[in-house]
Amino acid sequence: MSDALHVYLIAGEPSGDVLGMRLMEGIKSLAGGREIVFSGIGGPLMTGSGLESLFAMDELTVMGLAEVLPRIPNILGRIRETADDIRDKNPDVVVTIDAPDFCFRVAKRLRGADVKIVHYVAPSVWAWRPGRARKVARLVDHVMCLLPFEPPYFERAGVEATFVGHSILESGADRGDGAAFRERHGIDADEKVLLALPGSRMSEISRLVDIFGETIRRTTAIVGPCRVVVPTLAGIANQVRVRTSDWDNTLIVDDKTQKYDAFAAADAAIAASGTVSLELAMAGKPMLIAYRLAPVTGFLAKRLIRVKYASIVNLILDRPAIPEFLQGNCTPEAMTPALADLLRSSDDRRGQIAEIGTALDALKPGDDPPSVAAARVVMSVAGK
Repeated sequence: MSDALHVYLIAGEPSGDVLGMRLMEGIKSLAGGREIVFSGIGGPLMTGSGLESLFAMDELTVMGLAEVLPRIPNILGRIRETADDIRDKNPDVVVTIDAPDFCFRVAKRLRGADVKIVHYVAPSVWAWRPGRARKVARLVDHVMCLLPFEPPYFERAGVEATFVGHSILESGADRGDGAAFRERHGIDADEKVLLALPGSRMSEISRLVDIFGETIRRTTAIVGPCRVVVPTLAGIANQVRVRTSDWDNTLIVDDKTQKYDAFAAADAAIAASGTVSLELAMAGKPMLIAYRLAPVTGFLAKRLIRVKYASIVNLILDRPAIPEFLQGNCTPEAMTPALADLLRSSDDRRGQIAEIGTALDALKPGDDPPSVAAARVVMSVAGK
């Protein structure tokens, strides 16, 4: 019998590819020379780390309803194919990474098989639909959680859960070169830089960009001129340029290698709710968070969502350390005073940065980086 550890991983989107690659490297670092076999489904990062992918991960990276419907037969076929491949290969452990619509359907088809399954990135049962924890418990053997308050939700449902730390800690968001960014773009050392991050999808950008623009206009009338920097994705950069063409003194940055340099160069940020708030936190930047859902979605969300805050920092601290402006409160009139205070008040800036530091400390799982903490869990469940 081979002493090799066989880990089967499934990732269905680029963020999962990053997590999977880091997890694979973490497993290698703990292997102590033991042979590791990686198979499953992953993207270029995971295949670059040694994964033999059953098919291209791009087949699963489907966003909208219009894109999903024509591909349902293919996706259902891939679910069956993946479950059959796992049965054939009989790995020591299967790690499903986020992508619950695909991963949990594969897990459901594996019921009754002698297969240990670890799910990486706990569904946000604390925010809405808490009954999902019981459904997850019936499908997997262990859940790896990114947030410190998540494990009890799953343990109460009868499945083991471990806080392994948030992947943002390994993102490099705290290692940007602000001076180099300012020099590259001709920004003086004493010129204020304001980051504007209205989202990564055109649907949310369309709802926020005019509100952000008017908030910035009013804020600069109070605090003086700022260089406004809008980091965005290359695929939507031209649309963002058009939507911000009436903004003054604005720089659109669509080179992802400059993103964290832009963060480091900034004095403050106005950002859509999402992972970017943690990236800004890692960069030590004071911010305000804004979000506005479509009316029907907002109506439903108000009745379904069970948490007080949108920002992970505020959720961890259980207090509004970062100002949040959501739905009807997401207006230039409400946001301008808060943004102006962040740009001109050193006390407000220092206070928020200190609170951010406390929250980030809570995201650390201990001495190990998150990828290694996760690798320890996977190897323990595998029993090797």
